[in-house]
Amino acid sequence: MTDIDFKLGLLIEPEQLVPHLGHELIRVIDLSRASVYEQLHIPHAIHLQPKYLVAQNEQANGVLPDVEGLKALIEKLNISPQHHVVVYDDEGGAWAGRLIWNLHCLGFTRTSLINGGIHAWLGASLPTTTDVETFIPIRERVQVDLNAVQQHRIEYNELLEQVQEHNIQLWDCRSHDEYIGLRLAARRGGHIPNAMHFEWSTALNRENHLKLHSLERTQQRLEQLGFDLQQPVVVYCQSHHRSGLAYILARLLNWQVRAYDGAWSEWGNRLDSPIISGESPS
Repeated sequence: MTDIDFKLGLLIEPEQLVPHLGHELIRVIDLSRASVYEQLHIPHAIHLQPKYLVAQNEQANGVLPDVEGLKALIEKLNISPQHHVVVYDDEGGAWAGRLIWNLHCLGFTRTSLINGGIHAWLGASLPTTTDVETFIPIRERVQVDLNAVQQHRIEYNELLEQVQEHNIQLWDCRSHDEYIGLRLAARRGGHIPNAMHFEWSTALNRENHLKLHSLERTQQRLEQLGFDLQQPVVVYCQSHHRSGLAYILARLLNWQVRAYDGAWSEWGNRLDSPIISGESPS
């Protein structure tokens, strides 16, 4: 194996991937819309539909898949424990971040997000293709091992207990209208008690190909809102899609983070969960 792990961190610039394109142990995953992938994509990238990242139950539509679902994801990615997975999308990193979270839940951490995704790739005038890559199925695939899942995920009952004990820091990264309950995407609107709001897309620089604003800027804004980066945080949105990027941001800020993948689709659809409507007290 080469030293690719030392060159590719959790966040990479598009140019950093170019020397590794076609490497047998680099797997490039495209989570853009299918229409975008068909039009153009990074050479050697395989397309992954977001449906492979989530399972649905009666009340929540974005939870981590069960073991069989995770096996299907690994089979689709066709990765071994030695592979390094590089992920991008066409929306600034939310779906890409969600895939990285899924892999982290399995204990697989050889992962990188391309800063700005396909927009930044095109902005740098890097090569694209319409060719669809085909791979020979590998024998030694990553095994589904859920030992790491509790490090990265929190479920309803544990979250409820910590909310009731005022013993948790929550980052709601939905839109402001969802946060205050003006826009309903579940039976009830509002937010989890004590959750602070910082919309996920606020971290994106729309004038620079959807790359992230500097981490210093994002950290300053989070701290201005009252977040303490020395204390653990739980991120959530509607279905742990948008909070996929919040998870990445927290990791980049060396912030201890877990995701609530039940998210508002579970919390807001339950009739017994405590909620707050309107602006949170300052």
